[in-house]
Amino acid sequence: MNPLAQAAAALIFSAASLAASATVTDADMLGKAAQTAAAARTLIITPKTRWITVERGEIVKIVANGQEFAWAFNGMSSSFILNRIAPAGSLNRDVKVYVWPNAEDLADK
Repeated sequence: MNPLAQAAAALIFSAASLAASATVTDADMLGKAAQTAAAARTLIITPKTRWITVERGEIVKIVANGQEFAWAFNGMSSSFILNRIAPAGSLNRDVKVYVWPNAEDLADK
């Protein structure tokens, strides 16, 4: 099984076991807000942006429609609609976030 498939399977099984024993919050799935100063990079959402890619655990500053916010992408979800976490009015259409596994996710343990 390739490393990406192993990471995906591990995330699915951990999410299933967590759901059986506790309530999963949006923060568990999507990550959480962060300070913009902590961001390792900045992504600018333009009218042509349809999706963005980030790495699990990465803190990214996002600039859209003159507004900016930072997010720590440390949740379990591998993709979601950015509008779920963006400030009101910053996006006027859906933008998809793809969260790639990081080196730790892919490491053979």
